[in-house]
Amino acid sequence: MKTVSLKIDDSIFGETENILSRINIPRNRYINEAIEFYNKLQKRKIIEKRLKAESSIVAHETMNVLKEFENIDYVD
Repeated sequence: MKTVSLKIDDSIFGETENILSRINIPRNRYINEAIEFYNKLQKRKIIEKRLKAESSIVAHETMNVLKEFENIDYVD
């Protein structure tokens, strides 16, 4: 486990202390869970951004393929 020193805005610290007094878990556990949650959120945003970029790359080619299919003269 790593030790980290950080500066927290007074308002955030106060709100956190207030919440901690009500939910009765250690500050360290609370901060670890908050960072874990935020990391998952950021990973999802990274994946979403990558998927959007990749989708836009293939969208043009997909439209070309669809146009080719429309131009095929099907014989009965």
